[in-house]
Amino acid sequence: MKTENLLDIKNIISKNLLVDHSTGKNIVWATNMYKKYDKKYEKNNQMYVEDIIKAFEDGILVPRILKSKDDQNKRTKSNAEVFTPSWVINQMNNYCDEQWFGVKDIFNLEKDDNTWVPTTNKVVFLEKGGWQKYIDSKRIEITCGEAPYIVSRYDVTTGKKLKIEDRIGILDRKIRIVNENTNTKRSWLQWTYRAFESVYGYEFQGDSLLFARINLVQSFIDYYYSRFKEYPEKRMVDKVVTIVSWNFWQMNGLNDSSPTSKPIEKFEQLSLDDLFNEDTIKKDKPIYCKIKDWRNNIIIDYKNIKKEDD
Repeated sequence: MKTENLLDIKNIISKNLLVDHSTGKNIVWATNMYKKYDKKYEKNNQMYVEDIIKAFEDGILVPRILKSKDDQNKRTKSNAEVFTPSWVINQMNNYCDEQWFGVKDIFNLEKDDNTWVPTTNKVVFLEKGGWQKYIDSKRIEITCGEAPYIVSRYDVTTGKKLKIEDRIGILDRKIRIVNENTNTKRSWLQWTYRAFESVYGYEFQGDSLLFARINLVQSFIDYYYSRFKEYPEKRMVDKVVTIVSWNFWQMNGLNDSSPTSKPIEKFEQLSLDDLFNEDTIKKDKPIYCKIKDWRNNIIIDYKNIKKEDD
């Protein structure tokens, strides 16, 4: 497997793709596995377009499947990075859809050899507006890595690129529904954007988050080309980049804040000097992660969503 055509990557990578809306800066590397190549890759450093392009060109920055076994094991031990085979991802996503539709085998048929065969009939929704509700239903992949549950551009076990019809991610399924229920480019774009707005994910490590964002944007390009036999306009891709940069964010899942943020412990008391020291307050104040509710057009703290679910 090749990472991607470098030209394609250069066209996708942009400052907007790297933005961290919670900190107002760029996402950070959040891992020291690259600092042996250059100090600019240290974990607390922001990720910049020129550095990423160089890392791709030098073969330093690659998806998990292309990392050495030693590097994979180190990341598992140090950051609890978990590998899930594609057939398991498909099985889990199929189970979720079975709960939604009330019947099995909606999008594909699982085989005994851990492969699957996509269904070919149009997916039927019994209630009026059912397909729109399916598109708008919110889904999140926690500690998403390269977001294989959301989009499956390649088999994470073999690295083999999957054909459009064989993809099994949550967003892949939603776009199939969009394809089956829209007739014009305008309506296709409207509901495809909404599909992107409905899926979320967070990740600690910057390189994995970067690949997640790339996979989502490239998936949009793949599906647009498959449907219309032409590449999308820049403004269309830019819109998707904006959605993806909000919906797939960098976060320490233990405290719901930026990896570079250190929340004050509940038992910690500030001295009088600290109270009058603006730099200390800014340094210690936690930077809680923000996400966007696109249907209500509001920005919210992720931690507040969790409170609502408690």
